Amino acid sequence: MDLPVIDDYRRLFLEEVPLLDVRAPVEFAQGAFPVAENHPLIDDAERHEIGIRYAELGQEAAVELGYELVRDTAKAERVAAWAAFARRHPEGALYCFRGGMRSKISQQWLYEATGIAYPRVQGGYKALRRFLLQELEHAAREIRPLVIGGRTGVGKTRILARVESALDLERLAWHRGSAFGRHASPQPSQIAFENALSIALLRHHARGNRLLPVEDESRAIGSRHLPPLIYDALKRAPLVVLEASLEERVQITLEEYVVEALAEHRALHGPDAGFASWSAQLLDSLDRIARRLGGGRHQAVRSAMTEALEQHRQSGEVDRHRAWIRTLLVDYYDPMYDYQIGNSRDRVLFSGDAAAVEADLRRRLAANV
Repeated sequence: MDLPVIDDYRRLFLEEVPLLDVRAPVEFAQGAFPVAENHPLIDDAERHEIGIRYAELGQEAAVELGYELVRDTAKAERVAAWAAFARRHPEGALYCFRGGMRSKISQQWLYEATGIAYPRVQGGYKALRRFLLQELEHAAREIRPLVIGGRTGVGKTRILARVESALDLERLAWHRGSAFGRHASPQPSQIAFENALSIALLRHHARGNRLLPVEDESRAIGSRHLPPLIYDALKRAPLVVLEASLEERVQITLEEYVVEALAEHRALHGPDAGFASWSAQLLDSLDRIARRLGGGRHQAVRSAMTEALEQHRQSGEVDRHRAWIRTLLVDYYDPMYDYQIGNSRDRVLFSGDAAAVEADLRRRLAANV
């Protein structure tokens, strides 16, 4: 029986078709898709052994070793994982790296064990990745970004969350975009970030969204870098500037970087270990900018932060964090913003508080201007 093959890559991503990735875990970690789960045919150690056999004795010997390594209990367990995925996602598809032997074997074993004729992706991960890179290049020429700028802490991400057709780069890169922007869990790989970005733009295009509100970002969002064509498009785009008082900015920063960030760590690690991991990350983030702050100012901020953390740990009180937040906003972030906006004033279309900026964005989106 000829088992089904899919080559409509656009539909796979637009319809968020669940994808069963049968590559080795190390390959999945290097780059994957948001809708994919990894249930490998061969694990990393087996892949390494097979690679050595291939280099020494050729393909036939490598395939023979693969069958020796994945048999009996190992084979049954892997087929069971694929079957569970296929039953949860009957509309899905599977793939390996090139859509060749590994995906064909997985597809055949699954069919033999369960009768499920699960489709495989023609060309595998490599073809899907090539398609997304081509779409990313196309999107860079087609989209019309509308950049939301403003000082650190004004709530740019909050505005994006309330506006239709926004492109949230920080969510895709899983980083808040500042020196203190790390989340409790790691960022995706650079390749996975690019894949997710391309898929997001593909979906905006399919919905007819050309004018895309997007936050003003540097070339790097944490450890992930915007593709050059996308970054260049953002730097040429018109700018809407969100304004807020210093106290509003302190409050927003407190909520996002203290209250919400701590909740993330506690959800991942538990109450006490979560507080410890969040505190360590906060202090480490401060130490990373020590040279830019200067020795004396760094020590003063670190002392204030340490005192705030200790009071917070003992009593749950967060107000003492306001002191170090205010210092960093005024003495560290604001000078950088003043320099950046000085080079971008000719791009500014509008400026105002949150209500005014949101109303302006909605008007422009409705008029598509």
